Amino acid sequence: MIRVLVVDDHAMVRAGLAAVLAADGDIEVVAQAADGRAAVVEAAASMPDVVLMDLSMPVLDGVAATRAVLAEVTSTRVVVLTSFADHERVRSALEAGAVGYQLKDAEPDALRDAVRAAASGHVPLDARVAGALLPRVGDPADSLSPREREVLLLAAQGQANKQIARTLGITERTVKAHLGSVYRQLGVPDRTSAALWARDHLA
Repeated sequence: MIRVLVVDDHAMVRAGLAAVLAADGDIEVVAQAADGRAAVVEAAASMPDVVLMDLSMPVLDGVAATRAVLAEVTSTRVVVLTSFADHERVRSALEAGAVGYQLKDAEPDALRDAVRAAASGHVPLDARVAGALLPRVGDPADSLSPREREVLLLAAQGQANKQIARTLGITERTVKAHLGSVYRQLGVPDRTSAALWARDHLA
């Protein structure tokens, strides 16, 4: 039986996660915590195999809590479960000692598999955040295709997807696909961050 501590500041989320994790019978939620400081106390008391750790919490955030939990219970494995996939959050969590990083919209089976993987000594990383761990060699702008650069520059000028599509003679779907690729390559979470990056690096 894999013993799990669930840490999230929303009671409904904790209850839902507990139900999802218990579905197959080989995972047991032995404790829950509503903030990072409580997580440290609960981890010391329950000695879980795996901690599912939210990042955005009151009192003590998930990154600091991860560091504190691992200092208290060195045998546990922390898997971050959050809505955020941006480069800095992923890096900060893993540098604090987390072994895995999952997004909250993951399928129930995927979440249970991530807990099992962590308990077995593996590193369960959602494919959508794995790119944040790749070493950044050279200028990220060099990895953008000419079309991706065009789309990014137009987005940075404030053009909507429909306007960009009309300007470049492509479909809105293609614009969205190019922007998604740009976000991944630059390690940014959204259009605003990409636009700010473009103004700093492509102006």
